[in-house]
Parts: sequence; structure tokens; C-alpha cells
Amino acid sequence: MDYVNGPGRNHLFVPGPVNIPEQVLRAMNRNNEDYRSPAVPALTKVLLEDVKKIFKTTSGTPFLIPTTGTGAWESALTNTLSPGDRIVSFLIGQFSLLWIDQQKRLNFDVDVVESDWGQGADLEALASKIAADKSHTIKAICIVHNETATGVTNNLATVRKILDHYQHPALFLVDGVSSICALDFRMDEWGVDVALTGSQKALSLPTGLGIVCASPKALEAAKTAKSVRVFFDWSDYLKFYKMGTYWPYTPSIQLLYGLRAALDLLFEEGLENVIARHARLGKATRLAVEAWGLKNCTQKEEWFSDTVTAVVVPPYIDSVEIVKRAWKRYNLSLGLGLNKVAGKVFRIGHLGNLNELQLLGCLAGVEMVLKDVGYPVKFGSGVAAASTFLQNSTPLIPSRI
Repeated sequence: MDYVNGPGRNHLFVPGPVNIPEQVLRAMNRNNEDYRSPAVPALTKVLLEDVKKIFKTTSGTPFLIPTTGTGAWESALTNTLSPGDRIVSFLIGQFSLLWIDQQKRLNFDVDVVESDWGQGADLEALASKIAADKSHTIKAICIVHNETATGVTNNLATVRKILDHYQHPALFLVDGVSSICALDFRMDEWGVDVALTGSQKALSLPTGLGIVCASPKALEAAKTAKSVRVFFDWSDYLKFYKMGTYWPYTPSIQLLYGLRAALDLLFEEGLENVIARHARLGKATRLAVEAWGLKNCTQKEEWFSDTVTAVVVPPYIDSVEIVKRAWKRYNLSLGLGLNKVAGKVFRIGHLGNLNELQLLGCLAGVEMVLKDVGYPVKFGSGVAAASTFLQNSTPLIPSRI
């Protein structure tokens, strides 16, 4: 039997879903209630205002949709675009590939800009396409902020600069599933028109909420977009927002209370501190990989992700065996390599409600697994590199001493 219920807790270090804090679990431990009572609309009203803070927007309109990131993708596309509209979309890994597949199946004219897996979006190609598009046939730019499959983070500010330089009106649609609440994200400053994330990533909630935020420009585009939408239709939400009841259908009530607790934790720590913590943990992980003598799948430092590190293994090792051995022997969950990098990389997720000691425990586990599969790792090398960095770098959060 493949499944073995090992002793101790599972050490979850995939790049989502992530560990759920006790405060969030307790907040969700409640019975069902009538969502038409005064309590749920009152909760929702405050949540919608507070969710805007994680996108860093004052003008955006958020939607809390009972779905996954995939549903949030569809919501962003179908509310703002019409079939046949030309989209420029960047293929840099498995999740950008899946979003592009969705775009094509929704009958958009997708202009794919492909990069090698491990590289960021080719923004020079974008600049060329925007410069040549004098008649403004490009209706939207779609980009994954943080490609989870390869550990690549794209520069969204540069995308906005390109659009502004050529005074191009294309909508700017961003998948922030594995970045928002962990990496620097500035919806208003970067002129993002639709941003989205999923509850199971840096928010540290269960899967089940797709959180979408739309700019005034995106809401205006939704008035004339001709894509078919029903469940994901923003206009239904907006109608109920005006009525003060907020929900066009039954919400995930327990997840709303969990979201309240998750946001409280983020705001207590301070969003900038959360981003800095992820930067420290990401750097520590990369130093460990370097100390092991292995390479990062991400090919340039400018693209390094602070939420996930994809580690390239030697050709004589199948990374699938690393992931299997980690789970079966040590109750440690690591991410598989996907598609083009299947068998070539394993992934360490370091996002969400996570601290230094948890990460160091994961890195120690990875060292044991590497030794198990025949890689000549020096025990303690990665842990020492990571812990030395973490000890000598100062977190922004106040000391509890």
C-alpha cells in the first residue's frame, strides 16, 4: 500500500496549499448560519474593504468567489473581454501554460510569447508588439506574476512602463496566486486592471476562495464584454453590493470567518513585514541549495521567487523519487517538477504563515532525502548556510523578548 500514515505531523512545504494557522482553524470551527441574516453581510462589508489592502488599491473593487485560482482566471477573462479579442500572454511554466489553455478554450485570439522554463517573461518582445500595434488590436496583457512551476517572478512595473510609454490602452491582467500577500504587489501604482489570488496560498487558508480585484477601467470594460459568464459575473455581485446583502448565491461562510482571521494575522504582523519575512526565507532557501551544490531552476537573480524554489537535480537522479521518499519516510511534502521539468526539479514552497525554524526543519529533511537517493550532500551544509543568514539578517517584526 502506497499510503502510510506516518508518525508526527505532516511537514507541508509544497508551494500551496500551505499550512493553516491555529487561529484560522479555530475561526472556521463554527456551524452554518443564515447568510441573509445581518451578521454575514456585516462581515462581508468589512472583508471587502480589508481585502483591498492586500492588493494595495484604494480604487479597486474586490470579489470573493467560492472557487479556486482557475475560476478566478476565468472570472478575470470573461468579465473584461469578448470572444476573438487579441491577448498577449506569456508562457514561462506550467501555470502560465494552463492559463493560456483556458484563454484559447474561451475563444480569445491568444498571442503567446514563450520563454525557456526558468526564464521570466520576454518583456522586450512585449515592447515590440505594443510598439507595432498602432491600431490597438491588443485588448489585454495576461501575465503570471510568480510562476510556481519554476520559481520565476516577473517584473510587473516594467509591463506598466511599456504600456504607458506607447500610450496603449490594453487591459493589464495579473495572476497573483502565489505572490499576493507574500511578494511586493502594487495594484494601483502598477496600473493593474485585474489581479487575482487563491485562498490556499500566502493567505494560509483552505482552498475554496478565488479573490479577484478589478480596477475602474476593468469594471467599465465589463459593461461591453460579450463573453458568456454566469457564476463568475461581476454584475451580479455589484447588484447585491448595492443592495447591501453582498451575495448573489450562498457564500462559503466558514471560509469568510477564516479569511477574517487570516487578514488579522497579516495586519498584526504588518504587510511589509510579511513581504520582508518571505524575502528572508526565500534567500535562506537559495543559500541552502547553493551549499548543497545544486542549481536553482530560475536562471537569473532578478527572477528569483521568494515563495518557491525549484531545485534542479543531477541527471542521474529522478526528482520524483526525492518527492516520494520525502513523503513516505519523513512525512515531508515537497513539490513535484511539472511538465517540461518533470523528473528534473523538485520544489520547496516557503510561503504563508511560516517561520525560520519550520524552514530549517524542511531543509534538514531535504538533506536526508538527498542522501537517501544517492546524492553526496554534506549533512548540515544547507541548514548551516540558511541558519547563518537568518541569524545575521534582522527581521522587521519586533522581538518578543
